[in-house]
Amino acid sequence: EVQLVESGGGLVQAGGSLRLSCAASGFTFDDYAIGWFRQAPGKEREGVSCITSNDGSTYYADFVKGRFTISSDNAKNTVYLQMNSLKPEDTAVYYCAASVHYPEAPLYWLEYDYWGQGTQVTVSS
Repeated sequence: EVQLVESGGGLVQAGGSLRLSCAASGFTFDDYAIGWFRQAPGKEREGVSCITSNDGSTYYADFVKGRFTISSDNAKNTVYLQMNSLKPEDTAVYYCAASVHYPEAPLYWLEYDYWGQGTQVTVSS
């Protein structure tokens, strides 16, 4: 059974940093991707970042480029999202998700098959 468990969310002041973790288990796929998504109250879910397993390609939404960095530690089966220079508009529940294939649209949530429970990130002004 595939399981994804996020951690690392919390309350931070604007300009601060957080590092989210996504611990994955139950994977038997050779080619997959891990994505981070977020959803704020009253807003649609949006893709934040993605990393692929085969070549380590990374993708970022324009609104986080230069501020967020995705990385993976294969030995720990964990993907991280380092979030710097946080803004109040980054406030949302952040989810990690796994796609069992190489996504054609890495930041499109429908490409993903498994989801974690989410972790709240709140950025105060």
